[in-house]
Amino acid sequence: MATALDATPFNFVAIVLCVSIGAGLLGSLLGLGGGLILIPVLTLVLKVDIRYAVGASIVSVIATSSGAAAAYVRDGLANMRVAMFLELATVAGAVTGAMLAGAVGGRALYFLFGAVMAYSALAMLRKLREDDSPREEPPPDALADRLALHGSYYDVSTGGEVTYRVHRPLMGLGLMYLAGTVSGLLGIGSGALKVPAMDLAMGLPIKVSTATSNFMIGVTAAASAGIYFARGDIDPFIAGPVCVGVTLGAFAGSRYLTKLKSGSLRKLFVAVLLWVSYEMLSKGIHG
Repeated sequence: MATALDATPFNFVAIVLCVSIGAGLLGSLLGLGGGLILIPVLTLVLKVDIRYAVGASIVSVIATSSGAAAAYVRDGLANMRVAMFLELATVAGAVTGAMLAGAVGGRALYFLFGAVMAYSALAMLRKLREDDSPREEPPPDALADRLALHGSYYDVSTGGEVTYRVHRPLMGLGLMYLAGTVSGLLGIGSGALKVPAMDLAMGLPIKVSTATSNFMIGVTAAASAGIYFARGDIDPFIAGPVCVGVTLGAFAGSRYLTKLKSGSLRKLFVAVLLWVSYEMLSKGIHG
């Protein structure tokens, strides 16, 4: 068995299911995937080996995307042209990361995961005071114009149409390769890297970045899932309840993104990310 638990199998499945629902809910609201919550809980609380936790997280990322992406596409929040353009880099990065994961030691994974979570917290912290109001018009970008990457969406929380222009797509492409590599290496959706890249580097509104990230993370994770499965890192006893719980949570979260203000949720999530980052970094340093 991949776990070292005192709990009965039923209790283990029940705990993982409940945690997965919460992970899917928050993951779909923030475009992060469920791995940022699932991996720390599985490894630090339930004492699952990190390699099996990463394998289960890969499944959870696909489930998060499946549960939320359809609603975001239907509501016009996800920018499909941007997603398809950036997936060229994220899929290549995901395969690279999955191949590297087999050669990276357990302590190194703990340390790298803690560092990524610390960055995620800081990236979200910078967003606490921002809203989805229209931004200052960016300078024209020939490639973005040629690919017709610009778009608009109706914001239920403000009752108005938000129009935006995309710029610096090549910078976004480079950042997405990095995000894909991190996703394949750590088994997370890497939305913590994708959302800031689209939001800060390319000028997409935060809700569009979140919705587009939710669509992309499933494709990115699927690119590396086969490698994890072939290596035996996906345990059905863990991945099964994770998949069910995350799908339910992601479906629920997708119904509220356009209606909710994310400030309070982000404050809580930043605090959780910082705490878990500290715990994971400590485990990576001290073993």
